[in-house]
Amino acid sequence: MRGHHAHAGTVLAVVHEPPGTQAWSPLVFELCGLARTDTEAVAARVAERHRGYGVELDGVEADGVPDAGHGGRYLLRLTPRDPAGHGGPLTDDLLADLLAPLAADTIAVSGQQRVLLAAAVESQAGLGRYVEQLFWDWTGPLDLGRFTTAWQSVAEREAVLRASFDWAGAARLVLHDRAVVDVVHHAHTDVGWSELLRRDRDRGFELYRPGLLRVSVLDGPPARARAGRTPSRLLVTYHRALLDERGARLLVRQFYRSYLAGGVLPGGDRRPDIRDHGAWPARREAPGARGHRAAAPPAHAAVSPGRPGPPPGTTGGPGRIQRRLGPPQTSRLRSWAAGRGAGESSVLHVAWALLLYRAAGTDGPLPVAFGVDSSGRDIPPRAVADIPGLLGDPLPMTVTVDPAAPLVDLLLQVRDAAFGLSPCASVDADRTRRWSGRAPGSGLTETTIRFDNHPALPENLRAELAAQGVWVGVPESAGGDTPLPVTLAAHCDTEGSLVLTALYDRARLTDPDASDLLAQCVRLLRGMPRHPEDTFTVGDALGLLATSGVPRVSPPPPGGVQRHASAVLRAGEPGADLVCLVTVPGVTAGAYDRFVHEHEGPERIVSLSAPDRRVPPGTLRELLRGGRRLILCGTGPAGLVAHEIARRAARHTGEVPAVVVMTGVGGAAESAEALSRALRAVRARSG
Repeated sequence: MRGHHAHAGTVLAVVHEPPGTQAWSPLVFELCGLARTDTEAVAARVAERHRGYGVELDGVEADGVPDAGHGGRYLLRLTPRDPAGHGGPLTDDLLADLLAPLAADTIAVSGQQRVLLAAAVESQAGLGRYVEQLFWDWTGPLDLGRFTTAWQSVAEREAVLRASFDWAGAARLVLHDRAVVDVVHHAHTDVGWSELLRRDRDRGFELYRPGLLRVSVLDGPPARARAGRTPSRLLVTYHRALLDERGARLLVRQFYRSYLAGGVLPGGDRRPDIRDHGAWPARREAPGARGHRAAAPPAHAAVSPGRPGPPPGTTGGPGRIQRRLGPPQTSRLRSWAAGRGAGESSVLHVAWALLLYRAAGTDGPLPVAFGVDSSGRDIPPRAVADIPGLLGDPLPMTVTVDPAAPLVDLLLQVRDAAFGLSPCASVDADRTRRWSGRAPGSGLTETTIRFDNHPALPENLRAELAAQGVWVGVPESAGGDTPLPVTLAAHCDTEGSLVLTALYDRARLTDPDASDLLAQCVRLLRGMPRHPEDTFTVGDALGLLATSGVPRVSPPPPGGVQRHASAVLRAGEPGADLVCLVTVPGVTAGAYDRFVHEHEGPERIVSLSAPDRRVPPGTLRELLRGGRRLILCGTGPAGLVAHEIARRAARHTGEVPAVVVMTGVGGAAESAEALSRALRAVRARSG
């Protein structure tokens, strides 16, 4: 009997009996319901990426056995080559490669992507978190057919638009052969602009599916007589874990090229792209990067933008406030900084360092620390600057604020600190945390400053659009989100103004406190250039805020009581196996409900919630009571937890008392089907 080829959207599933007490025992996985060619693809992927194992794929005849998941049984055997070296327990990297979709390629995510992905999939606030938007006006003829085809052509050329995420084990970016860019046209009578913005943001994205950018076209109202054509409003909505704003603007530029070429971009995949960028740190770690361990902020550094305060009293969610320094003020700021050998970004860093120092409420010198967002594009070759994606990571900058020191000394200190971060473009915050000895999950800073460089529309493209009677506005951003209490984004607009946008967590800051924080930052940026004398001190600069209160920032909201709840979902038949569905943050909503509703097996089914990804011994003993065979099931990130429960049981009992079913990440229906497929394979073993 031959298995079926896995189609797009199929969630992979494996059955595994964890080894006993010997860490170097072979790891054996049954690949459920795959054709031979698909199992060979999984085996080849594991062999290529996990050289510490000898990899064997065995086909086991299924004669006389009930359907074991639409085909014969295929066992993947991983034998450690060196018992004293590689091999051993199941790792998140190995699980990722076992369960990743059968797609063209997978690449590791950046540190910032990992943080945003975890925040998004574990959020209780719905799909609309960490979704960002660009909008602008299109005046002139708009061929919707060519418009749609042009975006699809960009997706065929840019790998990032064919990407999805996988987080069953180590987080990965999955690159598919094809993805559809969703383009929706709205008449002006269908929906208002504000409603369209909100509705499209709240719709969010299913991160396990490709197509993490979509486009909306909202027609303008009919033009009055002799008033000319009214513009259409274009909206691009995308997930922040996939793209930064520069990356989204680069894709808009590619769309223009495609539209002007009749809707089709010539050539295949543009290279270099996110695959090449992702491989760069693995090939080369810049000299001095390892020394970045010393740049981790000291434990006593001031990192909070405000003094401790009560919870805001809101349900949370993202907040956004924007302020501008006009062109004359921005020019004066830039000249003042240049006269001291620095740029306007360094002045912004100085202002933020002063706000952190002030919030600490101390006297005398004190280190302060905040994140400085790196675009990830300041590396050779030059073509890297045009790669769309989320390529960089915030790096912690630590400077010492001394009220008695000249302000110019602090300016030069932050300038030199920024230069010192340049060799560390390949170092993400996770590595810095590990090198510093900080505990897993602990943050290094509470705020990040991002200085965005928006690519201008080339004049030749603007001229070609004009030749076709089309005028396009400059894209503007709407919304925004941050996993930190505050992220400050800055850019210079086309009029020469410095635009500051504070993105903040409304569960940590009230709207008035966030507004005060940004207003004080603007006051410092306006006030410091008015004092060019070298005798102007850091304390004098702090005096510019003497009449202002210090904003309040509440501590992180409690994540709820970490109870390990269990419940019986189906009584099952007497003596039948006990199926335990393990739930952790990041499991696809509705997957287990769908499985319980549709599964036709005789098993008793219980649920086990492990919000901290740990299970106490008492709960484990309860699961092992009753003499039933225990089948621990985990979809997505719960698979590794289910495996660890089984390993712990093996250590306690000296035998293997449980079977583990692990599936990849997918929709509720696909995940439920994968669980059922794997359980049929388990029954077939004893059939």
